Amino acid sequence: MHSRLRAALLAVVVAAVTGACAGGASRLLAPDYEYEEDLTLSMDGSATVIVNASMPVLDALKGLSLRTDLAARSDALRDEVRAAYESPYSHVGRVSTWVRRGRRFVGIHITVPDIRTLPKAPLFSWAKYELDAAGEVVTFRQTLKQTPSKPSIGLPAWRGDEIVAFRLHLPARIRFQNSRYLDRDESRPTSRGNIITWEQRLADRLEAKPIAYGEDKTPDVMEARMDRESILFRTLWLFGIAFAAALLVLGGLIWLTMRRGRDEPQDTPAVH
Repeated sequence: MHSRLRAALLAVVVAAVTGACAGGASRLLAPDYEYEEDLTLSMDGSATVIVNASMPVLDALKGLSLRTDLAARSDALRDEVRAAYESPYSHVGRVSTWVRRGRRFVGIHITVPDIRTLPKAPLFSWAKYELDAAGEVVTFRQTLKQTPSKPSIGLPAWRGDEIVAFRLHLPARIRFQNSRYLDRDESRPTSRGNIITWEQRLADRLEAKPIAYGEDKTPDVMEARMDRESILFRTLWLFGIAFAAALLVLGGLIWLTMRRGRDEPQDTPAVH
């Protein structure tokens, strides 16, 4: 008994360590983006957007004049970023800062009531978001319709390998998407079934070169089509069917047991 318990505990520990190592390895292998916009979309159009970016690139792409020196107070910078991203169309949650490659970075967690109205927020006015349903298919399109703002402060000497990225998490099975590998003219598959990533060199973004082409050949369009039925809804529906089937089987077994008990002959008392 004790040996089986020790084996089970050892298996749990090994699984935990393996998972932690795999997670750490994936983080180490992930590229260090200079600007990353991570969008998690719901079927009703509500969304969560996480922006991770260096202070200089926020000025280069958004015209957001922030102190880029490392001596600047982190709390003051967080307050500035919060004020810049807060609007009636984008609500700022947690803001964090860190330093990488001698530059200060900021992470902003934003909730969006309706992704289609997000361009009304000043720092997202460079894009147009569309979410349209037709039959059993829902189409999402993000068009970068505005050229980068002219930087208001001196920018660092970029090394040339800086990357900007747009990541999209969709709630349903993806039928079509137009992401491609960076510097390779090949389609890039989705990750974990419903995550799409578009990447581009920062130098190309600063020159407003298209990051992708829509299915209608419109430049600077990131596009995806998905099922109208969400993965969560389908999972809950399948779980409900499985649960109902299990109850039916259990009920059937109970009924058979009770019937068998009634059909068995009863012992008669012996007559003396």
